[in-house]
Amino acid sequence: MTGESSVPAADRAGWVDRAGWVDRAGWVDRAGWVDRAAAAERAVSDRSLRRLWAVPTTTLGLNSSPPPLSHRLFLTWNYWWQAHLLDCLVDAEIRDPLPGRRRRITALLRGFRIRNLGSWTNRYYDDMAWLGLALQRCDDRLGTDHGPVIRRLADEIVTGWSDAEGGGIPWRRGDEFKNTPANAPAAILLARTGHLDRAAATVDWIDDRLRDPDTGLIWDGLRPAQIEKVVYSYCQGVVLGAELEVSSRTGRPRDRIHRLVAAVDRHLSSCSGVLAGHAGGDSGLFTGILARYLTLVAAELPVTDRADVTSRSLARRLVLQSAAAAWSNAAFVDGAPLFGADWSQPARVPSEGGHERLAERDLSVQLSGWMLMEAAAAVGD
Repeated sequence: MTGESSVPAADRAGWVDRAGWVDRAGWVDRAGWVDRAAAAERAVSDRSLRRLWAVPTTTLGLNSSPPPLSHRLFLTWNYWWQAHLLDCLVDAEIRDPLPGRRRRITALLRGFRIRNLGSWTNRYYDDMAWLGLALQRCDDRLGTDHGPVIRRLADEIVTGWSDAEGGGIPWRRGDEFKNTPANAPAAILLARTGHLDRAAATVDWIDDRLRDPDTGLIWDGLRPAQIEKVVYSYCQGVVLGAELEVSSRTGRPRDRIHRLVAAVDRHLSSCSGVLAGHAGGDSGLFTGILARYLTLVAAELPVTDRADVTSRSLARRLVLQSAAAAWSNAAFVDGAPLFGADWSQPARVPSEGGHERLAERDLSVQLSGWMLMEAAAAVGD
């Protein structure tokens, strides 16, 4: 990457915004967040979206920028990163509908299927759940029709269930490891596609087997006779999403949602309310995913009592505080934001050669920042 821009230091610090006002805490009005989300979209589009193997009307996201040869040729790619790229494009189309973006969505799906050797499925249940969710949102919000593909993906998940370890689906076909990153997005997709009983059984299994009784946070997963007591931010996000979907459709009490939002605030955010980050690679997406589902809580959690109001308000604050920090700590290269994996720390700019191992190079990290800006645009005043 070249040319750190001449964007004024005040703007890089988040003190001013050309489309809105901002105070010393980095808060902007909704017009400002919309402007920032658009800037994040342009940054990812310009740096990372390329035609697949010179095939007309295709596009995919490069794994990194600047990309090594294996990434430029799409010899290396990540199925689930592309699903989140689609989700971000859907966010952007909801924010500001554009004919060109719809063509880009079509090209992305064409590129995806070609690169996946003509198939929509693979061995990993979490990957298939993420794609199903992105396609379902595309259909629901943009009026497209991917029903047969979504049903195929949901059926794969339904048949993956087993009673071993009390229930749930494995991380991938033939594996004994059952984890939150597969089961929680699967539960969201199942709830949205009419498999409500299985979705409810899944969230109950997660709460029973993978909730830390001390912190209220959700652990990574389990295998026979062993629980992986690692805490990742995206596990909290997808469980929030799954609990919200099931509760909204069944009228179940929402105490699990209240408890988990409070646990995220207490254990996975700084004293200033900025969500904790991870690193590059797959983990670059983790906190963006948490922000996405906190946004759903802030916007869609039914309000019948004070606990609901508190959870909605807290979820919104975590999103906006994190977005303010991510924007103020972004680097600006050729006028476009480059986000860091930890939104509380200044982003680092990769060299043009791109030989150093910086998380900022990864598509996952930049998608997470874009996702966060779209989240702030959705819940900002």
